[in-house]
Amino acid sequence: MPKDNPNNSEPASHGELIDILIKEGLLSEKQALHAARLRTKLVRPKPLLEIVKELGYVTADQVTAAIRKNKLSMRIGSLLLELGLISEADLEAAFQIQRTSKTPQKLGEVLVNNNFIKEFKLLEALSMQLGYPFVDPRFTNLDVSLLHQIPVTYRNKASYVPIERQEHQVVVAFANVLDMDDQEEARTIFPEGILPAIATRESIIETYQRFERGSQTKESLDDDSASGIVERIILDAIELDVSDIHMEPLPDRLRIRFRRDGVLEPYKDFPREIIPNISSRIKIMCKADIAEKRRHQGGRILFEYPGGELDMRASFYVTIHGEAIVLRLLNRQGNLIDIASVGMYPKILKRFLEGALSRPSGVVIITGPTGSGKTTTVYSCIHHLNTPLLSIITAEEPVEYVIPGISQCSIDPKINLTFEETLRHIVRQDPDVILIGEIRDNYSAEVAVQAALTGHKVLTTFHTEDSIGGLIRLMNMDIEAFLISSTVVSVVAQRLLRRICPECSQPYKPSPGELQLFGYTQATIQGSNFRKGTGCAHCRYTGYRGRIAVFELLILDEMVRAAILERRTSFDIRKIALESAGLVTLFEEGLVKAAEGQTTLEEVMRCLPLVLKPRPLEETRRLLGV
Repeated sequence: MPKDNPNNSEPASHGELIDILIKEGLLSEKQALHAARLRTKLVRPKPLLEIVKELGYVTADQVTAAIRKNKLSMRIGSLLLELGLISEADLEAAFQIQRTSKTPQKLGEVLVNNNFIKEFKLLEALSMQLGYPFVDPRFTNLDVSLLHQIPVTYRNKASYVPIERQEHQVVVAFANVLDMDDQEEARTIFPEGILPAIATRESIIETYQRFERGSQTKESLDDDSASGIVERIILDAIELDVSDIHMEPLPDRLRIRFRRDGVLEPYKDFPREIIPNISSRIKIMCKADIAEKRRHQGGRILFEYPGGELDMRASFYVTIHGEAIVLRLLNRQGNLIDIASVGMYPKILKRFLEGALSRPSGVVIITGPTGSGKTTTVYSCIHHLNTPLLSIITAEEPVEYVIPGISQCSIDPKINLTFEETLRHIVRQDPDVILIGEIRDNYSAEVAVQAALTGHKVLTTFHTEDSIGGLIRLMNMDIEAFLISSTVVSVVAQRLLRRICPECSQPYKPSPGELQLFGYTQATIQGSNFRKGTGCAHCRYTGYRGRIAVFELLILDEMVRAAILERRTSFDIRKIALESAGLVTLFEEGLVKAAEGQTTLEEVMRCLPLVLKPRPLEETRRLLGV
């Protein structure tokens, strides 16, 4: 790239979009250079185009008009890069995959297939910036006579599909609307002219498949086909190690998404007509009321497949477009994790075992949002305590891990086996350790506290942001402060962060702007090993594979108990816990794990609450025993 030199007759290139704006007279070279200098000073880098628009040099309409006018010369990689939808590293990796692929692939396919960008984001960018309409041929009344004009060899490629005649031209939906070869091919078939549109490749493939089967209209699906679809969805989810299946009715389709490693990913879309059949099939599987479509419902499914048995929770939520269904996958035969392997640092683990689990009585609370690994941790505690000398009893909804040697009760409100009913009888079983699946109301909180007062050890989970939040929520549930102070021995807050893929992990140097967010400097992170995943086939080009746990352990000492009795604010209790109880916050432990190269700073910022400025890394490491 030529240097910024006023005597240089060849102007510097700022990227295709900016160069187009300069060529069209919408932006001057001086303005482009000024925006480029500003970008170098930003804490969080932005695309040059975004800075130019923020400075008021050009409007979004002017940019769109310039791109449309020059779309024949616009390359898809450059467009996505300059719009900030992919990074330079993503683009270079995609080019590498394209070069080494055994079968020819277009760049757009590589970017989508390897998770550099979601297909809908790609199509959204093309539709918005290039002015092409987005269509879904599966849910459109197609002109079948146009489909007959497409040769079989072209149908097999599934690069485009004709939709309808409009203004004496043919609307043709392309999987890659910037591919001039595809457009030229379509013009050869329809010499009267084409109006380009955008569609997903999957929708084009399904449209041709329907056409080949002789069914050009939307298919009506019977119970057998709905049953097969549900089974295929669940089996695919099991194979991909998914935690949740989301089935969401939209105005024009049923959208299926999978939650994997804590992040939702698109799976498939189905015609809207299938929604009642899918809903009825799942209701039959979980013994819910098929006729009831106006109220929310829930249920459980025991799904047997060749590899074993899967327990699932089903939730039906009534929306304006139909019933949204979420299936949570629970592996009843899952391997119990030893408490030493859950991911606590040595010093924290030692304090937790000695200050909480080894105590003869008291309440131990594991807290965090849904999907943060609370159940795994609480079961590892039960596994650690499970000896022939102790009687352990549980009340859960449902039982997620079956543990030999303990009495486990799975709540079933349908037969009046409720939490209230179960908790009334649980202390009459003469237990040493009680596991209450979740504190969900005042009654379950009171039972936990009263059981601890009578000499029992109680383990339970709670939905709060951090350890101090667990104490404050108990205080707000009308539990007397002196009862909380005298019974709660420990609160553990936790989260799950995505782990950097070990196959594509690369050293990474945080920018001064990033460090400034934490109050750090380059000098204070000496000896750290920050890393990032560049993306590879092993991690589906996300840069992450698997997850790690981050913990915040609060062992209540006299100072914290006094603060609870005085009903101090959460800020005051947190400050006291930091100073006297050796508390290390979730954010601080997350920073240490990022500095060790286990996760990224982006994951720490995305998932962990930043309540107070973190302490220096060296001090945090000392408290964690690293």
